[in-house]
Amino acid sequence: MVWTILARAPRYRRGVRTSAGLLLYRERDGVLEVLIGHPGGPFWARKDDGAWSVPKGEYTEGEDPWTVARREFAEELGKTAPAGPRIDLAPLRQPGGKVVTVFAVRGDLDLDGTYSNTFTLEWPKGSGVLKEFPEIDRIGWFDVPTARVKLLKGQRPLLDALEAALRGGSQGR
Repeated sequence: MVWTILARAPRYRRGVRTSAGLLLYRERDGVLEVLIGHPGGPFWARKDDGAWSVPKGEYTEGEDPWTVARREFAEELGKTAPAGPRIDLAPLRQPGGKVVTVFAVRGDLDLDGTYSNTFTLEWPKGSGVLKEFPEIDRIGWFDVPTARVKLLKGQRPLLDALEAALRGGSQGR
């Protein structure tokens, strides 16, 4: 079931944009599922496959990625992130150049009451009208094959890394 839920200026580190995120996972009837979100706003409104993302946010030099991942999870879902144990997935450079550090955490989060922070955007562009949009407008649990279709292409390797970590017995710290 996908829930519809009710956003921040870019930050930079030495010219490289960095984000940290939390990939929540669970097992249901022997099937591995991950929690991913659909970005809000007019650009993403009609996009589905290849548009979803791990809840994440940008950070600056000196910030702890684990702390940022938990903060962004709470901001984008309106719920406290599970404490762990966590699996540290290798940082991933997305096609646009942003480096994403993602932590996988086992947890079975109830999505009832989920809500997202918002961002302001001039829309339609050039109109002078400012509108608020949720940073994430939908959130859902998906089995890995479905998540592979839904996720942004640059984040799909995170699913492979998670599966490899779980097969290898790296259940987190």
